[in-house]
Amino acid sequence: MCNDFWTPLKLSLEIATVSVIFVLVFGVLAARIFSRRRFFGKTAVETILTLPLVLPPTVVGFLLIVLFGTNSPIGKAIEAFFGSPIMFTWWAAVLAAAVVAFPLMYQSAKTGFLSVDGGVEEAARVDGANEWKVFFYVTLPLSMKSLITGLILSFARALGEFGATLMFAGNLPGRTQTAPMAIYVALEAGNMEIAWLWALSLAAISFLMLYSTTLIKQ
Repeated sequence: MCNDFWTPLKLSLEIATVSVIFVLVFGVLAARIFSRRRFFGKTAVETILTLPLVLPPTVVGFLLIVLFGTNSPIGKAIEAFFGSPIMFTWWAAVLAAAVVAFPLMYQSAKTGFLSVDGGVEEAARVDGANEWKVFFYVTLPLSMKSLITGLILSFARALGEFGATLMFAGNLPGRTQTAPMAIYVALEAGNMEIAWLWALSLAAISFLMLYSTTLIKQ
C-alpha cells in the first residue's frame, strides 16, 4: 500500500520538476524576445505559443503524437538518434507536461519584463553594460516576482497534467502513471481510499503553491 501510494506521486513530482526546468529556460527566452521585438506574424506566433492553455488536453496529446510519433519526421529522427521512440516513455510525460505548462511561464515572464522601466535598462547600457549584462543584472532581478510566480504556476499545471500525458506517454505503472492517472484507475477499480489519498495530496500541494504566489505578490 505504501509503495503503491508513493510511486505515482513521486513520479508526478519528478516529471513536473524536470518539465519546469525546460519551461523556465524556453519561457524566459521566448518572453524576452517577444517583449522587446516587433516582426511580421508576431501575434500569430504568440497565439500558437499560448494555445495549449485553452486547447483540450486530448487535442494537445493528439498534436504531440502527430509531431513526435513514430511516423513523423521528428519522431523518426529521435528514434534514430536515441535508438527508441519517445512515445510511451518517461520523457514523453515530461514533454507533455512542459507543453501544457509553457504558456503560464511565458505569460508571467513577459508581464514581468514589460513591467521593467526601460529607462533603467537604458541607463545600464549607457554605463557600458552589454545586452546580456542588462538582462541578467537589471531585467531579471526587477521581474523576479513574476518569474517565480510563473514557475510555481507552471509546476502546478505540470503536476496536474492528465489528458495529453495519457495519450502521448500512456498509463504505464512505475514509468508514466502519474498521480492524476492513478486516481482515475483507482476510481474505476473502486479503490476510493487510495484515490482520496492521492487527490488530497495533490490538492494540498496545489494549495501551498497557489498560496505562495499570493504571498509573493504582496
